[in-house]
Amino acid sequence: MAEPGEGRLGLTILGGFLGAGKSTWARHQLHEGQFARHHLIVNEAAGTPVDNLLLGGAARLSVLAGGCACCEGLPALISLLRHVCDENTGAAGRQIDGILLETSGLADPGAIARAIAADPVLARHLRITTTLVLIDALHGLAQLSAEPLARAQAEAADRLILTKAMRAEPGAAGDLLATLRLLNPAADISGAELGLAVALPEPGTARLLAGPERQAPIRPWRLDVGAEGAWVALSTWLSALLAARGEDVVRVKGVVRTPAGRLLLQSVRRVVQPPEILPETELAGPAPEEGVIVLIGRNFDAAMLERSWRLFGPG
Repeated sequence: MAEPGEGRLGLTILGGFLGAGKSTWARHQLHEGQFARHHLIVNEAAGTPVDNLLLGGAARLSVLAGGCACCEGLPALISLLRHVCDENTGAAGRQIDGILLETSGLADPGAIARAIAADPVLARHLRITTTLVLIDALHGLAQLSAEPLARAQAEAADRLILTKAMRAEPGAAGDLLATLRLLNPAADISGAELGLAVALPEPGTARLLAGPERQAPIRPWRLDVGAEGAWVALSTWLSALLAARGEDVVRVKGVVRTPAGRLLLQSVRRVVQPPEILPETELAGPAPEEGVIVLIGRNFDAAMLERSWRLFGPG
């Protein structure tokens, strides 16, 4: 690891499985003044960016959508990182203190770190200061057991942040904490609730993680639900979908126009988060595409989702 005095720009990698709370955590850090002079890069595997809507406090923000930054989106990430480094070492001198990369929930931070180290330009201009990985206490044990990616994310971390522990089943958060300490004993572990630092639960019993079964890959799907008048039908459709296929739905997010304004809808597995009304003012990054829902999961296809939506959709 490079020393700070070497003059290279610091890069913080923020990772975690789908729905772990990365954008919520980053938004709180920006509100508290952390990363105030950082260039924030948000990567979304889906082609419709949503998470940047929560990060209006960023001084500089770039969005990489439509490809995971550790695989198909890696060339775009390398190109953007080179551009940021060039700008920061140009005639105007250093304008930022570092880069915060919020990865897609489908990204392996270790693969990104290896790619940066192998790039001759970035190896001279960047140093990875910390790899932060958020672990969702509601679903963490199941994800670590069933999803090889979730385990790879936890193993790659310098710091693990346990989220949603206050909402987990009694004892589950403590068992997850003990399991993480067994899985990555070198990592520093802390707790957070809605981005705010909280105390860790009492350690429980470490779980022996079963070998993950071979499953269909997790993919994003885009569903056009209409720019206006879709909220009642959408909430009914989503409730029915989660009841019938909740184990296959990993994440749902999107922006819908309602009588109250623009509504940000998000769910993780079968847990639908309280909808958030977005301000009508311009937000950081690309403007939201209203009336488009991104569903991330497995064992779906676009035609089936369209047929299902037409049964509930308005008109």
